[in-house]
Amino acid sequence: MKSTMVNERFKFPEEWSKVRDLVFQVLDLELIEQLKNEPTKIQREVQNVIRDIANSGNAYISTDESNVLAGMICDEIIGYGPIDSLMKDETVSDILVNGPYSIYVERGGVLSKTDKFFISERQLLDIARRLVNKVGKNIDESHPLVDSRMPDGSRLNVVIPPIAIDGTSMSIRKFGAGRRTFHDLINYGSLNEDMANFLVIAARCRMNIIISGGTGSGKTTMLNALSGFIGEHERTVTLEDAAELRLQQDHVVRMETKVGGEDGRGRITMQNLLVNALRMRPDRIILGECRGEEAYEMLQAMNTGHNGSMSTLHANTAKDALSRLESMIIMAQPELPMVAIRHYIASSVNFIIQVSRLPDGQRKVMSITEIMGLESENIVTHDVFKFKIHDDRNEQGKIQGEFVCNGLVKRSALYESAQYYEMSDVLEKLMLNAVGLKV
Repeated sequence: MKSTMVNERFKFPEEWSKVRDLVFQVLDLELIEQLKNEPTKIQREVQNVIRDIANSGNAYISTDESNVLAGMICDEIIGYGPIDSLMKDETVSDILVNGPYSIYVERGGVLSKTDKFFISERQLLDIARRLVNKVGKNIDESHPLVDSRMPDGSRLNVVIPPIAIDGTSMSIRKFGAGRRTFHDLINYGSLNEDMANFLVIAARCRMNIIISGGTGSGKTTMLNALSGFIGEHERTVTLEDAAELRLQQDHVVRMETKVGGEDGRGRITMQNLLVNALRMRPDRIILGECRGEEAYEMLQAMNTGHNGSMSTLHANTAKDALSRLESMIIMAQPELPMVAIRHYIASSVNFIIQVSRLPDGQRKVMSITEIMGLESENIVTHDVFKFKIHDDRNEQGKIQGEFVCNGLVKRSALYESAQYYEMSDVLEKLMLNAVGLKV
């Protein structure tokens, strides 16, 4: 659709909306159902109805507008309206709808406004309700917020008026077509080969790992890549608010939280799932996101025989991640002194992987930090790898930098674990190579 047609559309908001509503009143739904696999015939039928409406004098619409409007209504009937093509576009990772006339997408970490638009708030709300109904939920003025997982695995968040002041808002985090591997992340420049091999060893040696980062920084992608190195003989339990993890192993138990009714009945929290998971004889627990009181149980699991467990959390640096863990434990155990909380964290977590989305859209592993222990009531950390940003940018305006390896300290828990898993020679060789390599 040409941008000029988008501008033209705003001259006739009420007329287009009126025609669309009349079409759905007149349209032969039984015929449309019979033609559901023939979009060309559906569009022709819609065009005929629009022409009849215009000829009857109930609305004025030009031939050009009629063709565009027929296509939009056809997209709505057989798909998701103006966002249908965006849902099918594999380069789009996020679709953000801010009211009927403002639709943004993210490609390659960069947000941009599209020339797509909904005919009216009514159309947007109808499509939003259809999406919500597909996941077995309802949305109305008494329940104006919905956060759920779509049938294809994509994350869906819908907010409608009166909560959404400027019209219905939809946020869709699309489920990727393929599972990203470390090989893919190396090609994207998110980390280098030494860092990837180091994380493979850490995962196989059953280190407890926290992946920290902001929204859209690649935390789940990293967690999926790491989980590929869990042994086939291990029993893994995954816990998520909306299932996004895609483990390839056979012995995986997947669980998801549940929103209860108005009185709270039937609600299953992450804390409920985690407490139950500890009774399921897991070798590893993978927590999709740690955000509240469940942090205490998560660290308890890491500290009581479930080595190799992993989770993500929202934080901008590894230091901030530790502060967030402290705050979340205080929520669960307010009577614990801070020194006890920090000792608990230091004895449970081995590594923090900090991922970030840079201003130019690049996603980088900013640091791989080892938790060394507690000294003078403070948690001691060591950056094994770090991304050092340069002052200048390349010809495309992209941020440049290099991955620097500072090596492992002699008292690293990974050395001891690597000996147990017969990987110490591989680890030693990797670190000797990485310390002298700048990428």
